[in-house]
Amino acid sequence: MQVFAPFRISRNGLVAAANQNDHIRQMIEQLLFTSPGERVNHPDFGCGLLNLIFAPVSSEIVATNQFTVQSNLDQWLGDLIKVEKVEIQSKENLLEVYVAYSNLKTRERVAETFTRSKT
Repeated sequence: MQVFAPFRISRNGLVAAANQNDHIRQMIEQLLFTSPGERVNHPDFGCGLLNLIFAPVSSEIVATNQFTVQSNLDQWLGDLIKVEKVEIQSKENLLEVYVAYSNLKTRERVAETFTRSKT
């Protein structure tokens, strides 16, 4: 069973389950916005993109973070997805991370945009 994130109880009183596509999306989001060192048993888990929200953004920083995101997705979720494209944009008060990937189990191609606000 794939548990829904954030954890919650369903209407029938059981742990809420997520379908595979939702579960993968939630795992990607957790990886993107977790800072390395935040998880005690996995200190190298995470991309640390929340730091990028408040940093001055240059093309070099964006390119470095895109590489870091792709590497982390391959490392932590490589058995579930094949990453095709990662793009990061910082607009005024919004950080957008576009991830295109293929679900290895269903062969379905998916494109998602994950956002975090600076405020």
